[in-house]
Amino acid sequence: MKKAFIFDMNGTMIDDMEYHVHGWYNILNDDLKAGLSREAVKKEMYGKNQEVLVRIFGKDRFTDKEMDTLALEKERRYQEAYRPHLELIAGLKEFLDMAAEQGIAMGIGTAAIPFNVDFALDNLHVRDYFQTIITADDVVTSKPDPEVFLKAAAELGAVPADCIVFEDAPKGVEAAANAGMKVVVLTTMHTREEFAGYDNIIAFIADYTAITPGQLFR
Repeated sequence: MKKAFIFDMNGTMIDDMEYHVHGWYNILNDDLKAGLSREAVKKEMYGKNQEVLVRIFGKDRFTDKEMDTLALEKERRYQEAYRPHLELIAGLKEFLDMAAEQGIAMGIGTAAIPFNVDFALDNLHVRDYFQTIITADDVVTSKPDPEVFLKAAAELGAVPADCIVFEDAPKGVEAAANAGMKVVVLTTMHTREEFAGYDNIIAFIADYTAITPGQLFR
């Protein structure tokens, strides 16, 4: 059976989550006067941008057009702040090379919009490693729903049991569990303790320098 890796992107391929926190904190507090602490903002940062706004302000505060405008402005501020620091997490390029040489199918399953996916993949020149890219625009329901990972697996031609997901967030690990997939957790944004209770985690790593594809598919 075909083996596959499915990567989340933010915090998993690039260590950028603090810049997303900054972007959201700025929008929510300076622009929208939500009065949230940075920790409160971090806890709300999962799913689509519009879903974040609904969770915080309720479903009737903004029109769809207003939410789309706020969502894009948040990403514009994020990109402006992160662009000088944009780079792959240590060891990832070599890890991708090894996986490609071993014939492991690879895809991306992310809650990011194409605007941010293109920003990362094209500036870092890694798009060609991935046979499928599933973004926020390709799913109806966000993580922890398994849709994003199941779609990626289907497009890669792999069954869930033969997929390993790379994630940095508890909601992402939960989505992988709901999809029937094992997970490697990047501790770029959350501590190991924040993943207590998930039994589908096979490894915690700070970066990709201490792990090889062969170690994961023994």
